[in-house]
Amino acid sequence: MAKKDGKGTKDGGQGEDGAPAPLRRLLRVPGGKDVDLSSYDARARPAGPRDKAAGLAAIAQMGERLADLQERLWAGSTRGDRRRILLVLQGMDTSGKGGTVKHVIGHFNPAGCRIRGFKAPTAEERGHSFLWRIRRALPEPGEIGIFDRSHYEDVLIARVRELAPRKEIAHRYGEINRFEKSLADDGVTIVKCFLHISYDQQRRRLLARLDNPDKHWKFTADDIDDRELWPAYQQAYETALERCSTPHAPWFLVPADRKWYRNWAISKLLLEHLERLDPQYPKADFDVAESRRRLLAGG
Repeated sequence: MAKKDGKGTKDGGQGEDGAPAPLRRLLRVPGGKDVDLSSYDARARPAGPRDKAAGLAAIAQMGERLADLQERLWAGSTRGDRRRILLVLQGMDTSGKGGTVKHVIGHFNPAGCRIRGFKAPTAEERGHSFLWRIRRALPEPGEIGIFDRSHYEDVLIARVRELAPRKEIAHRYGEINRFEKSLADDGVTIVKCFLHISYDQQRRRLLARLDNPDKHWKFTADDIDDRELWPAYQQAYETALERCSTPHAPWFLVPADRKWYRNWAISKLLLEHLERLDPQYPKADFDVAESRRRLLAGG
C-alpha cells in the first residue's frame, strides 16, 4: 500500500525478480499490525495504469478473461466443485460500493452472480445472530457473490453509533474470523476490499449529488451526520482491518478517490484470485464420439 510519507509500496511496485508484484500483495493489509488510515493516500496508484484512459482500456481488456474464468468456475460446480468467490465491499458513503458493482461486475454473466446489499437489519434479522442474514446470502458453489456492505457493519456503524454494548462488539471480531475461516474451509475465496476515500473527496461527491436533482434520491441528512463522526468511523475501520485481516481472508485497501483506479484495482484483484483458483471445464462423463455418431445418424 502506498503511504503519504513515501514508505511502503510505490507506484509500479515490483517483486524481487523485477516483475510486477501481484496487486493482492501490494494492497493487502497486514493482519495484527496497527493501521493508520490517515497515512494512506486515497489518490495513490500503487500499481497499474498511469491515467484514466489507460485504466479504462485495461479494464476492458480484463473483461474477456474474467468472463471466461467465471464460466469455468460455474461449469466446475456442475460436477461437484464447491469453490466460489465472495467479494466484500466496505467503505464510507460515496466511496463507490455501488459503482463497483455496476462497472466491475458487469464483466460477468449475471446468472452466475449473487449480489446483496446490507442496510439496517429488519425486525426479523434483529431477532437472530448478526451473522444470520449473512449466511442466507452467501454464494452457492460456482457463483460469484458480491456484498455491498456486509457483516462488518456490525463492528462499524454498530460501534460508532453504540448500537450494541462495547463488550459484545469486541467479541464479534473473533466471531467474524471464525465465520470466515469456516467459509474458506468450505471452498469460498473471500476478497475483502476497503474502498479508501478521503474526507475532501467525499465532500465533493456529496456536493455533486446535491447539485444534481437526479441524484437527490441518493442523499440523506444522515450523510452529513456521518461526516461529523468521520474520526470515529476511521477508527472503527482501522480496528476491523487490524483484527480481521487474516491469512484465509485478508483485507485489501483500495485507493478510491479515483473511480477509474478503484474499478481497475478491484477487477485486477478478482482476476488474480480467479487465476489462482484456475477453474477448468470438467471432462465429459459420456461417450462423446458415440453421441456425435447418434446425432449425425439421426439426420
